[in-house]
Amino acid sequence: MKDYLKEIEKKLKNKIDFQNLEIIDNSHKHKSHKFFSEEKYHLHLKMRSLYLKSISRLSAQKLIMDILKEDLKTKIHALEISIE
Repeated sequence: MKDYLKEIEKKLKNKIDFQNLEIIDNSHKHKSHKFFSEEKYHLHLKMRSLYLKSISRLSAQKLIMDILKEDLKTKIHALEISIE
């Protein structure tokens, strides 16, 4: 799990200039949901980035989603994004 979170951080770091990133695994909060799967994560990205704050919120979120496109198909069920 920690390796996977480091992998996500590396992918984002390669494409986005940010000052701080916290990745929170909220999967345990969704175990009772109908489509819950142990193989897929519910993640919350808390990112501090002057660059992302300088563009529209929609553009910033699209950029992050594009970087994690393959992960969203295979390993991430839900992704919450907070940009400071």
